[in-house]
Amino acid sequence: MSSAVEALPEERLPVPPESAASAVEPSTDDLPVTVIERRPSWRIVDLRELWRYHELLFFLTWRDVKVRYKQTVLGAAWAVLQPLATMIVFAMFLGRMAGAGASDIPYPLFVFAAMLPWTFFANAIGSAGNSVVGNQNLVTKVYFPRLIIPMSAVGAGLVDFAVAFVMLAGLMLYYGVLPGWQIVLAPLMVLLMTIAALGTGTLLSALTVAYRDVRYAVQFGVQLWMFATPCIYLNPETSIGPNGRLLLPLNPAYGLIDNFRRTVLGVPLDVYSLSVSAAVGVSLLLLGCLYFRRVERSFADII
Repeated sequence: MSSAVEALPEERLPVPPESAASAVEPSTDDLPVTVIERRPSWRIVDLRELWRYHELLFFLTWRDVKVRYKQTVLGAAWAVLQPLATMIVFAMFLGRMAGAGASDIPYPLFVFAAMLPWTFFANAIGSAGNSVVGNQNLVTKVYFPRLIIPMSAVGAGLVDFAVAFVMLAGLMLYYGVLPGWQIVLAPLMVLLMTIAALGTGTLLSALTVAYRDVRYAVQFGVQLWMFATPCIYLNPETSIGPNGRLLLPLNPAYGLIDNFRRTVLGVPLDVYSLSVSAAVGVSLLLLGCLYFRRVERSFADII
């Protein structure tokens, strides 16, 4: 009888608090860990992944456009003033030089038709080159395809290009210059310039993360690059010799800008310079994306 009474309390003993907690809440060692990172692939650019984040690309582009003109008096008019002011300077000092412009095209229009794509090209390279460092808070907090950052910087430059193109159309009406059938190739020229600018900007953005003095070199280098593209302010057919016309298309801006002007103003295309500059631009894109993809994993650690 005594043994039965002694066994009863043992069966009704309460569960210790530690045991109850471990039965309800699993330990942190048992929780699943999710690591979000880019998928390993042999492809230079993962187009499927970029498409998954296309909305992010749109919002980053729109953010760059709004930040650029936030609290400004003139707003988007700055996209027109930059090429217009440079055109005025060239017209004042180079407009009367023999062979400076095309014989049947007024020199101000001749220069502005080249300054418009050059301004887009230069601003896109400068913005894309500093884009990753400028978005370091975003890069270190969440994963997304880092290539979207320089792409959004170039996309913001396209908005400025579209605004300034209205000014070019106005100048053509003012001088009575009508486009020819070549105008249908103008979107192709813009696409090729975008490819060249994105490739150069992507390469520079990856280099800027590791070497911060690259961004200072970019500002100085872009200024020299304009003078190394003489088709902006000189007529290639009358002011540049045959050797120059043979080698200058290795500069992607040379052939693309010259042929963009030709498509808009109705002048026959220079197939050689277009082909060489387009090939160099595509090569720059492949090289830039390849280097960017190889080093983007370390951005969050060293930025």
